[in-house]
Amino acid sequence: MSIKENILDIKAHLPNHVTLVAVTKTKPISDLIEAYEAGERIFGENKIQEMSEKWEALPKDIQWHMIGHVQTNKVKFMTPFVSLIHGVDSLKLLAEINKQARKNERVIDCLLQMHIAEEETKFGMNEEELASLLSSEAFQEMKNIRVVGLMGMATFTDNKDQIKKEFTHLKSIFDGLQSVKKDNFNLKILSMGMSGDYQLAIECGSTMVRIGSSIFGNRNY
Repeated sequence: MSIKENILDIKAHLPNHVTLVAVTKTKPISDLIEAYEAGERIFGENKIQEMSEKWEALPKDIQWHMIGHVQTNKVKFMTPFVSLIHGVDSLKLLAEINKQARKNERVIDCLLQMHIAEEETKFGMNEEELASLLSSEAFQEMKNIRVVGLMGMATFTDNKDQIKKEFTHLKSIFDGLQSVKKDNFNLKILSMGMSGDYQLAIECGSTMVRIGSSIFGNRNY
């Protein structure tokens, strides 16, 4: 099937409240144009330099999502245009995004990344770190970021029960924060699920899925 057919097929089966992020990392511009022509407007990249180059080359009505791990020293390169940053896993990173957003006279939407997997290699905060970030004075004073949701990645395993347990855990954290409303904090997005597990993620309450290989085929390295 073509990229266009894949996108239309996936979108036809996604519930209305679930947003598709087409994961375009490592893909050539020609693939992105094909996805764009199929109506897709949200692209996810995991390297800031690659995202910047594609942003410059492609139509300006595309929303660019930074889905990879972010290094603070690279934040400034994406703040002029990025729509949503998925992997915010520390107060330090949030402070840098806030600082660079202020320079660009923007308010940038962010997702806080929670560590839900059993693998140690995955980034993200635990619940104590989340609580201390939210109650910190530094966070209260940030005017150029908005935390609009949570993101998490399940353990890379074929064990569906374990994946479900991890997704359900993240949903319960998300639900527990629904009553917290601040100028810079209002949770609407729960980003979990990728090509291999997005249907299960949706069953567990995901509202945003990141799909690459099911659209574009396997990654190019």
